[in-house]
Amino acid sequence: MKYVITILLLLHGAIHLLGTAKAFNIGNITPLSKEVSKPSGVLWLVTAILFIVSMVLYLMKKETWWLVCGVAVLLSQVLIFMYWTDAKYGTIANVVLLFIIVLSYADQQFYGRFRQDVRSYFNQPDETTDPGMLTEEDIVHMPEAVQRFIRHSGALNKPKVNSFRVEMSGRIRKDEDSEWMPFTTVQYNFLRSATRLFYMSATMKSLPVKGYHKFADGHAFMDIRLLSLFKVQYQDGNKMDISETVTFFNDMCCMAPATLIDSRVKWLEADSNKVKAAFTNNNITITAWLYIDKSGALVNFVSEDRYAITDNNTIERLPWSTPLKDHRDLGGYTLPGYADLINSYPGKDFCYGNFYA
Repeated sequence: MKYVITILLLLHGAIHLLGTAKAFNIGNITPLSKEVSKPSGVLWLVTAILFIVSMVLYLMKKETWWLVCGVAVLLSQVLIFMYWTDAKYGTIANVVLLFIIVLSYADQQFYGRFRQDVRSYFNQPDETTDPGMLTEEDIVHMPEAVQRFIRHSGALNKPKVNSFRVEMSGRIRKDEDSEWMPFTTVQYNFLRSATRLFYMSATMKSLPVKGYHKFADGHAFMDIRLLSLFKVQYQDGNKMDISETVTFFNDMCCMAPATLIDSRVKWLEADSNKVKAAFTNNNITITAWLYIDKSGALVNFVSEDRYAITDNNTIERLPWSTPLKDHRDLGGYTLPGYADLINSYPGKDFCYGNFYA
């Protein structure tokens, strides 16, 4: 799509130079039978330049490209009406570009909601103040397996974590009969307010699909849109709130082990290779088992408090797990580089997502 838009802008802009050449008698411009005045020739030139500028801005991933392109399309269509007999087919290109502009605006607005939320939380002093260093004293009360996990992650003697940002890629699907959708994600987690802002860019049947998951103040929603414009799935409510509480705690364990010193985490059961934890936020308490190998690596996270859509198209509480592997250095911490997302239905496990860090 990027190359199609680029070529369309370049060619459509170049074609407008014919009007300028006709006005100033540059070459023998036979495609235009009607005489072009010099003022009109200047407008043809300005329009061409605007298309080329919008192409450059598009390639530079500047958000303003569609504004410049919109002005170019407007001027172009005015000129086409003035020289309809010779230039009428240019309307096709303008209609296509107008459609692309609408989609670009929708994408910018949808993504803008996410960015605005991120900025608002970074502007809260409690989320950005220096949290101090994580020491052995901070983890001495934890089960031995969790202490081993935190040491293995490399979090000791580094700053405590009250927010973090993660980028991932992978693939996801709705059910076993659905095609896998490749995606990239970016997310921000803020610990003190228990906020998770997650944005996904996926591709479904060669069409872009965008999704925004927001979890804040104990409430969550999931908004999935085709072309950033058409809602294909929206979910919120108490079950979503509980599910996202599980997801938030999973993020703490998998992406930021230093956050497990948080007072909202309670350790319920433990042995040498697994521990059961409870996490409470906004009057919602969820539990999960953390499986930790001898080296201290977290190899699985299992909770029975997350909801999923069943074969009967109802939303039920099901066991949810995220087996983890490929532990390596990620930003100075030893963390898993790969995770599966699995819902356990009666009689079968269904892997609906793979995440790669």
